[in-house]
Order: sequence, then C-alpha cells, then structure tokens
Amino acid sequence: MFAMDRMIATAHFGQQDIARGLGLNATDLTCLGFLIEASMAGDALVAGDLAERARLTTGAVTGVLNRLEKAGYVRRQADPHDRRRVLVVMEEDAQARILEVYGPVYERLSALFADYDADEIAVLADWFTRARGLLLEALEQIREDGG
Repeated sequence: MFAMDRMIATAHFGQQDIARGLGLNATDLTCLGFLIEASMAGDALVAGDLAERARLTTGAVTGVLNRLEKAGYVRRQADPHDRRRVLVVMEEDAQARILEVYGPVYERLSALFADYDADEIAVLADWFTRARGLLLEALEQIREDGG
C-alpha cells in the first residue's frame, strides 16, 4: 500500500505542477479534465454538471469557468435545444495546448505500457477501474460520517 500512497501523492503534486504549466490552479485543471472527458465523448457539460462532478458549488464553478474562458481553454455557448441552458465547450486549440504540457507524461506512460502485453494491460485497467470504484465508495462514506 505504501507504493500506491506514494504514487497518489506524486500524482497530486504533479497535478499542481501541470496546472501551473497551463496557467491554472489544481481545481481549474480538475474541472478542465472533466470538460475534456465530456468533449472526447462528444458531449458538452453545463455548469451544474461540472459542479456536481467536481463537488463544487455553482458559484465556485462560475469562477472556474471565468478563469478557463479567460485562459482560452473553453467558451460558453447557448444550448441550441434549450436557450436557457449554457453549454461549456472546449476551444479548438485547447487540446493541443494541454498536450504540450502533458505530452512528456503521456510519452513516459506509453513507454511503460509497452513493457506489458494486452492481457497484462487488461488486468491493470481492471484493477484501476475497480480501485477507483472502491475509493469513491470509501470517500462517500467518509463524507457521510462527517470526516
């Protein structure tokens, strides 16, 4: 477990460094990640969706979106099906700008994955998926218990 704790801590500090490299803070980067994930799935999020995923208030998300928009990563756009809703859409060049900073990380991880065969990668993917689910359950319990 110690190795996993160290990896999580390294990832946490790494997110802070990557955020700085993108001119953001860690919360903004986390929200940007949710927006990228939605964009890659062909979806766009509204502020309320982002607030729920990031566990932020809608007021806090407004600040995040203002900063992401000012930095040129996203724009707000009226929902063509419901003018009362505002979608958050990734800017055209945002992914390329993000990959400039994340690129070296992805390159190193790709090289590491090259050491494993497809079956081993499937086991790793299964473990991380299941571990994430268990972690989310544990964190929800901590929140419910007031811890």
